[in-house]
Amino acid sequence: MKILAIETSCDDTGIAVLEIKNGKFKILSDFVSSQVKLHRKYGGVYPFLAKREHQKNLPTVFKKALREAGTKVKEDKSSFPPSLLLRKNSVIDLLAVTVGPGLEPCLWQGVNFTIDLAKKLKLPIVPVNHVEAHIVANFIKENYKNIFPAVCLVVSGGHTQLILMKGIGKYKILGETRDDAAGECFDKVARILGLGYPGGPIIAVKAAQFSISNLQFSIKLPRPMIQQKNYDFSFSGLKTAVLYEFKNRSLKIRKSKEYISTICHEVQQAVIDVLIKKTIKAAKDCKARSVILGGGVAANQELRKQLKEKVEKEIPHSKLYLPDLKFCTDNAVMVAICGYFNKSKKKNWRKIKADANLRCS
Repeated sequence: MKILAIETSCDDTGIAVLEIKNGKFKILSDFVSSQVKLHRKYGGVYPFLAKREHQKNLPTVFKKALREAGTKVKEDKSSFPPSLLLRKNSVIDLLAVTVGPGLEPCLWQGVNFTIDLAKKLKLPIVPVNHVEAHIVANFIKENYKNIFPAVCLVVSGGHTQLILMKGIGKYKILGETRDDAAGECFDKVARILGLGYPGGPIIAVKAAQFSISNLQFSIKLPRPMIQQKNYDFSFSGLKTAVLYEFKNRSLKIRKSKEYISTICHEVQQAVIDVLIKKTIKAAKDCKARSVILGGGVAANQELRKQLKEKVEKEIPHSKLYLPDLKFCTDNAVMVAICGYFNKSKKKNWRKIKADANLRCS
């Protein structure tokens, strides 16, 4: 089976072709066109600007993905997307597309592109939940049998959720952020500190420059909701605490490398402390066989390292799944895998719609 998948939930245009043989995945092509440079000057993603870029990028990324996968693309300027000439033994069997959650103008670009393909190729479409796709991205190389129940921590710019997974397609949201997501918090903190966008990678780099021998600055930020018995999160207060801390410093201190590295280290650690404490609690309470990490913030090396240490120490009988770094951020490979797992839910193109508030439950 070969699946062509499309991802446009935010500001990354992704198209991939995945081949499945005997339950094993082979990536035939995987292309992502990022809009980070475009949105950087605004300090965040502008939905309608991102929509326009998706519309421009989809045909180009589509042709690259198909050619690398061994499928010819016939140019037809009157057609959008370009019409296809499929080589023998290179037929696409199924289409998969992210339908939500995400930015609605962006989602519809991918959905409409896929619908047009489905009409031309007479293929069914599997509607994919973006959050579920982040979870199953862990199963590209890993054995996903006998791992349930699993507690999944999905952390990105738009989502921070703890999800109980009893099987593929069987989910219960245990807790989620009540305001800012973890990645969103990093972006806002980076903006306060004048570090640029996206905030997560920049804060991680600055935090790595922190030296414990530097006692010039003593910064202690709150760990919101860490002691509460629920599984919910809140990071808006952390961002506000950073703002007050920063404003109370002189201009000279604000510009010093030592101060920036210290506050970035503390912000990163505050977020990590809360994420890990809640995840371990959920895993213990649910008697989880596995802990699964997913989402853009899953690329944070300190989070990966400290979560691994805590799982090994406190719940040693649980297996930890960490996605490959290249599959943490938005990509179409995870959409294809999710499409494969949910192939029984394939639909006619007429029934495919975008849902910006789609839930993983």
